[in-house]
Amino acid sequence: MSKIILGVSSSVSIYKSCEIIRSFQEKGYDVQVLMTKNASKFISPLLFKALTGNKVLMDLFNDGVSEDILHVTLAGEAVLFVIAPATANVIGKMASGISDDFLTTFYTAATCPVLVAPAMNEKMFLKGKTQDNIRKLQAAGVRFIEPEKGYLACGDHGYGRLAPVSGIVEEGVLLIRKSRSLKGMTVLVTGGPTREYLDSVRFLTNRSSGKMGFELAGESERRGAKTIFISGPGNLISNPGIKSVAVETAKEMKEQVEKYAGGSDIIIMAAAVCDFKFPKQISGKIKKDSMPLEVKLSRTEDILSEIGKNKGTKVVVGFAAEAKNTEENARKKLVKKNLDIIVANNISKKGIGFESDRNDVTIIHRDGKTIRTGEKSKLEISKIIMDEVEAVIGRKNR
Repeated sequence: MSKIILGVSSSVSIYKSCEIIRSFQEKGYDVQVLMTKNASKFISPLLFKALTGNKVLMDLFNDGVSEDILHVTLAGEAVLFVIAPATANVIGKMASGISDDFLTTFYTAATCPVLVAPAMNEKMFLKGKTQDNIRKLQAAGVRFIEPEKGYLACGDHGYGRLAPVSGIVEEGVLLIRKSRSLKGMTVLVTGGPTREYLDSVRFLTNRSSGKMGFELAGESERRGAKTIFISGPGNLISNPGIKSVAVETAKEMKEQVEKYAGGSDIIIMAAAVCDFKFPKQISGKIKKDSMPLEVKLSRTEDILSEIGKNKGTKVVVGFAAEAKNTEENARKKLVKKNLDIIVANNISKKGIGFESDRNDVTIIHRDGKTIRTGEKSKLEISKIIMDEVEAVIGRKNR
């Protein structure tokens, strides 16, 4: 039986957690409750134990025996972590990386989807710091379900009521389903820049940070796919569940793509491969006085074109960074390189795109279907792109 972890914190709406447990159980899930100490002052852990048949976990240390490793064991079993109700305190701890009880420590170890349902006074919910913490967690992939507006325990009327139980459970089941949507498939993602060396010190490159490819690899892995991430130089550390392959030059990236492409079902070429290289790399450092003022360049090999030519039944996604006529040029590239989807972005927009956590892209399908995301985090954009990839898979399997 699949296990759902329910985190419960000290909100007056804690009584609704009992209904959440029953609703998940009716759908065939085993529920394990984690409580904060303050939550146990509202409802006895014995009630949750009676409802779930599982011991309620609160402390990392119990009767002098460490349960510290148990959070790691549970993390490997869980298909979903729901925190309902979630107080401002718990949300703040999660956003700050504080792990001082079982609930927050489990969050740090969790690799499954995480759903948070806040419940608190409106003033606390709308407080700038609370909203900053929510945005920080959303950027890390945590899903939030907004509280309702209504009569609050303090007597005020406003936002802060726990979302309906049915909505929390439906959203949780949807996250579980999505986390398995690519199970059994292999996804190859490329990301980051490449470098083409003139000598041992100097090289030609571009401004790509690799963040888009990084987020796509992460989203692929969250959906259950075996994921391979081939990335150029950067400082991003992938999830341990992702096979990461580091490269520097376009030639090295081509070799690694060819190595893994044959066994992949989906190939997403998000890397900004350098288009030009020096005809010859000099060993050592060229002295400034002996450096010619004119250096000839040659083209690097077009990896995406080769993949498109030999894709067979694979779904292939390309990217187009354009300064003008963005959609028109992207559509031409999609056809020329035999892609299923192309993701286009206008690099002239300041503050987004290269070296940023945000972007604004247009996703174009081979049949002409077009989705404009508007400005969003690259994490959110990765989810939209993967949804469209799944739509292509669905059409191909009809």
